[in-house]
Amino acid sequence: MNKYQLREKVLEVLVKVGDSGAFSHLIIDQTLKRSDWAIKDQALFTEIVYGTLQYKLTLDYFLKHFVKRTDKLEKWVRWLIRLSFYQMYYLDKVPDHAIIHQAVEISKVRGHKGIVKLVNGVLRSAQRQGFPAFADISDPIERLSIETSHPYWLVERWIDSYGKDKATSICKANLKTKPISIRINPLKVTRKAAMEQLTEDGYQVVESAFSGQGIVIEKGNILKHPLLENGSVTVQDQSSMLVVEMLDVVEDQNVLDACSAPGGKTTHIAEKLNNTGHVFAYDLHQKKADLVKKKAELHGLINVRTKGIDARLLGDTHQPHSFDRILIDAPCSGLGVVRGKPDVKYTKTAKDIISLAKIQYELLTSIVPLLKKDGKLVYSTCTVDPTENEAVITEFLASHQNVEVDPSFFDELPSFLHRSTGITKVGLQIFPDDFNSDGFFLTRIRRRIDN
Repeated sequence: MNKYQLREKVLEVLVKVGDSGAFSHLIIDQTLKRSDWAIKDQALFTEIVYGTLQYKLTLDYFLKHFVKRTDKLEKWVRWLIRLSFYQMYYLDKVPDHAIIHQAVEISKVRGHKGIVKLVNGVLRSAQRQGFPAFADISDPIERLSIETSHPYWLVERWIDSYGKDKATSICKANLKTKPISIRINPLKVTRKAAMEQLTEDGYQVVESAFSGQGIVIEKGNILKHPLLENGSVTVQDQSSMLVVEMLDVVEDQNVLDACSAPGGKTTHIAEKLNNTGHVFAYDLHQKKADLVKKKAELHGLINVRTKGIDARLLGDTHQPHSFDRILIDAPCSGLGVVRGKPDVKYTKTAKDIISLAKIQYELLTSIVPLLKKDGKLVYSTCTVDPTENEAVITEFLASHQNVEVDPSFFDELPSFLHRSTGITKVGLQIFPDDFNSDGFFLTRIRRRIDN
């Protein structure tokens, strides 16, 4: 593939994600799986797409310096300049003159002479003048917002919640690439055997400390490996693996996964059950529930039952005290997974967080009655906002005196997590800058002994 074609594909993906609402991680994975590109081209494609999305606010700050009426630019032109700026400012793999030439060639195919002239002029001005400095921004919150490309309201919110130093650390961590981790399917392969095979195939791998099934890929593209294609392993972040580890699943149990899509935790539960018992996996949308079913089938799991249903209505489907274990991996703002899904930070708002917290509370209220008296329920989210995490759990416990945070939850956490600053009275908050994993909150609830 020549460099022009690669940038054209980058532009196509950016327009789909940025202006059509496509999910960045899904469309990137789909593009790579369909491609026959060399490994270095795959890496460059991924780097430019993710980098441009990650730094969109920063790149727009640069753009305003060179174009007075950015709102008059066609959307694809704006993305073309952004991806060119990203390469010019953050990468040193391609010289500026080549970046400018490729952008001009793309604009010739896609636009008229006026657009070609504008693109060429803007990029050559940036080449001559250099980019504006962040030090010129007087407001410290705005400076951090622009420099790390996080919306002002979000930076301000994290500073209010965790202090300036922690907020800065979170923002900077969100810009770094984290290693991909995978979870082995013990019904098909052991961790040792999987690691040996991957090593033989040229991958660099290490064991995950979060889960006995986890492997961290330090070097190598796992997306096309046979182990992934035949269901022997699945891609899953280490923090996400911890959720099911803390569910403390035992064979032959009945387990409820109330919000199951896309199915990573569902299959993890089913594997823990060793194909015994039952996993009732629900999702609001039937199409997503069907995807969970397909994932379970790929993994050779026969103990998973799926259905599309609003989890807040599960009391109409199941009797009280029906489940030994319950997982509520609640719908959330996703602000803990910004590194892998950079578009999240631009689409969520403070109002969304309030609305989601209400839904999370309703889920707990509706589903806790389904827990057996000696059962355990894990509540988790992939966000780092206290309103969706500590506040929801604190409010729920205050109004439901018959349940409590399971005291043994904290003792059973992996030892390296005991030093985490994210441990509170109601659960564990993992930040993206803590252990090079996604930001996650989790806690475990049980019925009070005297109830």
